[in-house]
Amino acid sequence: MDSELKNSILKTGTTILGIVCKDGVVMAGDKQSTLGQSIAYRKDSQKIQSVNDYCMIGWTGSVSDAQKVSKLLAAELKLKELRSKSRPTIKQAANLLSQLNYSGIRKPSMIPQQAGFLLGGFNEDGSTELFTILPDGAIVVIDDYDANISSGMPYVLGLLERQYKKGMTIKEGVELAKEALKSSTQRDVGSGYGIDIFTITKSGIKKAVEQEIKAEYKDK
Repeated sequence: MDSELKNSILKTGTTILGIVCKDGVVMAGDKQSTLGQSIAYRKDSQKIQSVNDYCMIGWTGSVSDAQKVSKLLAAELKLKELRSKSRPTIKQAANLLSQLNYSGIRKPSMIPQQAGFLLGGFNEDGSTELFTILPDGAIVVIDDYDANISSGMPYVLGLLERQYKKGMTIKEGVELAKEALKSSTQRDVGSGYGIDIFTITKSGIKKAVEQEIKAEYKDK
């Protein structure tokens, strides 16, 4: 496989983001799938997904890598819970995800694993946490906001840098996530077709917003 084809397979566009609020975490993503400079087979991709009933994952990068890692994470967390007879914390889940990414990118391969993740959830004591895990396995605790390595990151972080406020409510976080995603889908060619926004609180995980973006053609 030549380098041009390899780069085309790896080059995918996405916008994912996470916002830490005083009463929980907001996670959001767009719905477009891309392959290089083209729109791929899906226009309703779910880039923010539940790992289980207390943990959510957002991904950017290679779809196959993201799907594989997400399934492995869910299985490993269930095994850990069965063995220890206690539910893993979100920090433990993030560390496990970090190890999966670290080992995946360092295995000899024609195309190394390329996927970045946001991981959020709530612990048994009701506390919520958000982590970002980079493709090389690096893990960062997020105490404000992040967009990982998504192609929409420059547009998202630019807006959040100006409008995020420490201690904002979940409701305010949802509105901010909506504006950030709309800004990204307006300017980032790899993002579009719709947005999904989820809230994570001590009460559980809920979908707060699901919107579709449609092109309209008007006669002059």
